[in-house]
Amino acid sequence: MPYEAPTHTVERSLRATTGARIVAGVDEVGRGAWAGPVTVCAAITGLRRPPEGLTDSKLLTPKRRDELAEVLEGWVTAHALGHASPEEIDELGMTAALRLAAVRALEALPVRPDAVILDGKHDYLGAPWRVRTVIKGDLSCVAVAAASVIAKVRRDRMMAELGEPDGGIREFAFAANAGYPSPVHRAALQQLGPTPYHRLSWSYMDGLPQWRHLKKFRRSEESLDLENGGQLGFDF
Repeated sequence: MPYEAPTHTVERSLRATTGARIVAGVDEVGRGAWAGPVTVCAAITGLRRPPEGLTDSKLLTPKRRDELAEVLEGWVTAHALGHASPEEIDELGMTAALRLAAVRALEALPVRPDAVILDGKHDYLGAPWRVRTVIKGDLSCVAVAAASVIAKVRRDRMMAELGEPDGGIREFAFAANAGYPSPVHRAALQQLGPTPYHRLSWSYMDGLPQWRHLKKFRRSEESLDLENGGQLGFDF
């Protein structure tokens, strides 16, 4: 399916209007999953021509994503990953967990970015980061597209490892669904209940009567303030 290749338009704009010299693209994966971490990748690409075929990771086949991620990890100027665990998601809520994962990724870069291009319309990072939000940035911005592909491939690999024989949870087929609610995943939850990798504060637990006693409700005051008064308010 034809698509327009991502460009450096937003990065050039940030450089021209803010004086930023180092710009990182940031994207997340795993926000809608029922199990596993939410993962954020921060990528710095400069203004070089990107590898052929770079686009939003969701538009690529798994095979092509794997191939492109391998190329990208050697092509980008720098990249880093940050994760927020299921326990942190349960405790903090998704908004604060996203920020935690993003900050971990940005702070793991070898150099601090002067500005960040964040995929989507909501700024879940906030001060002190200088943020430009871009709807469908993973499709239109080179650095965000690179972050999108790397984040997706790396998180998928993490989830696949959980389903290996020594992981003890092959029934959930995480290698195929990456923790998202596929029919196999749903059936395993009904029969076996949630694993230590599941997000126990989510509403899917209400549909598991025999396991509902495991549901978590605890949230920190800070996280509730962020979700109720901040720019984001994700509904699940």
